[in-house]
Amino acid sequence: MKIGDRVVYPMHGAGEVTGIEEQEVGGVTQSYYVLRLPMGSLKLMLPVDKVDEIGLRDVIDKSKLDEVKAILSGKSETSQGSWNKRFHATLERLKSGDIMEVAAVARNLTRQHWKHKIASGERRLMELSRQILISELVYILEKDAEEVTDWVDKIILADENNSDEDENISDTSSEVEDEEI
Repeated sequence: MKIGDRVVYPMHGAGEVTGIEEQEVGGVTQSYYVLRLPMGSLKLMLPVDKVDEIGLRDVIDKSKLDEVKAILSGKSETSQGSWNKRFHATLERLKSGDIMEVAAVARNLTRQHWKHKIASGERRLMELSRQILISELVYILEKDAEEVTDWVDKIILADENNSDEDENISDTSSEVEDEEI
């Protein structure tokens, strides 16, 4: 990893590596990546030797944008079990760091929230999933967060019965970027 790389930190979102610093903690000097997350204006320091363990990954390539869009426009998954079990299952999906899992969580919880108010714990997970998703899409689409948020909402909140039609609006990522945002 090098300065300028755009990466995703699970449970926090996408950001840019802005530096590599040495820090002494408990008498031990260690190298840290400095990561700036624009959504939430966070600056994080991640130990260089723990990057794989943490789950830090590169921002997805534009070629995956159609797959993300298909998930956002797809059918909602029905939640089973108690609120506690649903909460923990959703949290695990977010912790995975996989944008496809995060997109599915954002879709499911956003639709539930629009149909009927959801519990505060689920609302926090909805907001977190949307922040993580949108932060990565900002880098992929090279648009600001407000434009990306509007684009995501338009796709998620479209009539679920028309999801096949929505998925066929464009055949390529570049068309998605140019025509829909």
